Amino acid sequence: MKGRNFGRIAMTGLGLVLVSSPAFAQAEGGGLNLIDMIQSMSGIAIAVAIVLFIMSFWSVGVAIERIYTYSQARKQSKLYAPQVAKHLKDGRLKEAIALSASKDYRYSHLAKVVLAGLQEYQFQQESGGTLQREDVLDTVRRSIQRATALTANDLKKGVNTLATIGSTAPFVGLLGTVVGVINAFTGIASTGSGGIGAVSAGIAEALVETALGLFVAIPAVWFYNFLTSRLEYFNVEMDNSSSELVDYFIKKTA
Repeated sequence: MKGRNFGRIAMTGLGLVLVSSPAFAQAEGGGLNLIDMIQSMSGIAIAVAIVLFIMSFWSVGVAIERIYTYSQARKQSKLYAPQVAKHLKDGRLKEAIALSASKDYRYSHLAKVVLAGLQEYQFQQESGGTLQREDVLDTVRRSIQRATALTANDLKKGVNTLATIGSTAPFVGLLGTVVGVINAFTGIASTGSGGIGAVSAGIAEALVETALGLFVAIPAVWFYNFLTSRLEYFNVEMDNSSSELVDYFIKKTA
């Protein structure tokens, strides 16, 4: 019962957006009434609407969180890169490690990758230098590759959800559309007439479900494409930084 009431509230919210449309306006003397339409919706249609609202809130929440994270990552990385480069140029390895591990750069994807390489190199140097030069470089390179993969996976968190929502929301809305059409034919069967009064509620229900499916899918696809482009940019940055760090260690151990 609570789910049905919540569904009616959710559909009322969408109805307030659509009520200005002539198709949903209440005509004098017996037009289609929005509240009556919502109350006449079947349980399946209400359940579909609830699922679509959850998908919408989820996609918007993921998009906002990822946009904030990417913004911080780009901002902090721009501040971090010249500082760590200066420390490495001056040979201050410990200062570079401390800078990379600082909470001020916890969102920086470059700091995470560089930190892994610096820590591995420091560990090999402090362990007594039992490995050959090439082995040390290979160990550092693998450490950087692992950090890059983990960081890229962390940055990608939630983005695939947007792709799933964007591709499935229209089909979920289509399910509601089918239910609305079935209700329209049920109205014809119950009244024995094919007039507008018998099918209006079912058709309106079908249109609302269709509109809601598209309303959920379109922003999800936009957000997915935007965030994917940012991910590609971050991956290029991490690859370049990894290559430059390996080159630095090659020169340092020459």
